[in-house]
Amino acid sequence: MKSTHQCPKCGGADILKVPGKAGSYGSGNNIQVGLTNFSAVLVHRYVCCSCGYSEEWIDPEDISTLKHKFG
Repeated sequence: MKSTHQCPKCGGADILKVPGKAGSYGSGNNIQVGLTNFSAVLVHRYVCCSCGYSEEWIDPEDISTLKHKFG
């Protein structure tokens, strides 16, 4: 859905992007990789407004950070 802007389940084109965020005490849609929110990797959600299917995506430049922490 991120690149096609189309739902793979129902074919709908009404796709909503919910940007990841890092809030206090680790809240939000993120993966903590350090001690502060500044080191959090944001996880963006794409939601089909027709059927409710959702996907989560991480920006390509953040993948190396995850590999270093968890790999």
